[in-house]
Amino acid sequence: MGAIGSLLLLAGSFGGAGVLVHDPILGSGPLSAMRYGHGRDLALAVLYTGFGVLVWAWVRLGRGVLAQLVDSRGVLTATAAWILPMLITPPLFTRDVYSYLGQGLLALHGIDPYSVGPSTLTGPIPDNVHPTWQTTPAPYGPLFMGIAKGVILIAGDGMISSVIVMRLVLLCGLVMLIFALPGLVRELGGRLPVALWLAAASPMTVVHLVGGPHNDMLMIGLLALGTLLMLRGKHAGGIALVTLAMTIKATAGVALPFLVWIWAARMPGNRLERLLRAGTASLAIFVPVFAACMALAKVGFGWLSALSAPGMIVNYLSAPTGVGQAVHSLVSLFVEVDRGPFVNVGRTLGSLALAVVLIWQWWRAQDGGTTAVRRAAIGLLAAALLSPVVLPWYLTWGLALGCALKWTPRALSYVVGFSVVLVLAYYPDGEQAMYNWPFVAVGIGAAMLAGLSLVRFDPLGLNRFRRGDGEPAAFDGIPEISASARSSTLPSSAIQNSTAKD
Repeated sequence: MGAIGSLLLLAGSFGGAGVLVHDPILGSGPLSAMRYGHGRDLALAVLYTGFGVLVWAWVRLGRGVLAQLVDSRGVLTATAAWILPMLITPPLFTRDVYSYLGQGLLALHGIDPYSVGPSTLTGPIPDNVHPTWQTTPAPYGPLFMGIAKGVILIAGDGMISSVIVMRLVLLCGLVMLIFALPGLVRELGGRLPVALWLAAASPMTVVHLVGGPHNDMLMIGLLALGTLLMLRGKHAGGIALVTLAMTIKATAGVALPFLVWIWAARMPGNRLERLLRAGTASLAIFVPVFAACMALAKVGFGWLSALSAPGMIVNYLSAPTGVGQAVHSLVSLFVEVDRGPFVNVGRTLGSLALAVVLIWQWWRAQDGGTTAVRRAAIGLLAAALLSPVVLPWYLTWGLALGCALKWTPRALSYVVGFSVVLVLAYYPDGEQAMYNWPFVAVGIGAAMLAGLSLVRFDPLGLNRFRRGDGEPAAFDGIPEISASARSSTLPSSAIQNSTAKD
């Protein structure tokens, strides 16, 4: 079912996704009708149908995982089937990959991508960058700039080949994450099928990280693998890998102070002495690794000032920005005022709140071990929610580590709901949909239905209409469930219902 959904996404993406400005395949001929008018409407209908089928398949797979009827291999098989069509789609729900390519092209021409935007150059790659990012410097780390430059060297200026090569390179991050999860689950006490279902099979991964694609996928893969090395006592390698994750995207740096506690907890001496030793050793690894990435990519420290570039995005996904907008809307009922100061105040308060949360979580992580990893996951989640700008795929940062923890079915149902609503926060062509209120209402309704469907069979009560006498139709084909499955955290009724025929 999920593979059918992915194929529908693929079919609809040629008309409804982030297609090229001058498409060599769809630019002329009969297929060009998919890009305009009713043809594009039909393509969007197919695309959204595919997304709905994919979510339905993910929820049903989750029921099987919770009932212990689907193992890790089953989840990985489904994930591979769902991801395969994504490898050749135009960018889904974003155009960021064109920005990556434009920044790599700048670096390849010896132009500092931290000083100017892709519009400095001309050609098919800059032409396809979203207007918002045409003049915006790159907010990504030096290693990613080197990777983007390498992709252009390999694929040339062919847009389709460049997008596919970039997607394959970033897919290495998902491979690293999947490789690290068995060890993380053993350390953190979760269940591997649940972790894989959350981190690999999720629509956030399939549609956003792979279908996008987004460099967050490479960052979280390095972060997960580095964290696993830290838990296994290979501290130098762990710090080095998480440093590499930071040279992809600065957010990975949030986890580094937490991981220092893991190293410190295994050293002799009092708490302060251990922290100083571990911190000094970590810096001795961090500095040369970071410097080597900068030297190889031939870029400087300009990316630090460019980190504020996404701040031009204003939407309700960021809690501080949303509060500022809401207060402005309320005040505007009585007096006409500019929105900017309200948003800025909200973002300032959000940054202060984030600093408090991170410091508090870091201090509570001083025992090291799994406690530090759990606190790091909370810190990454807070960094996503309280940042001035939140984009849907940011929520994968915390899940990269948090998926290996123990989860209750109710908590997982919330993740399902948030995953659906976050994907639908943007249109397939990468434009935000958060101010189309009827569309938002439909998205929230779909998210609630998906979340409820994980833990409640037939949440709309439609089964009673299967028989004319008003009685629920009998379920057939329910397999026998083992005693271990019945003793899982999912209520027995939900386990039984999850295996019934739809």
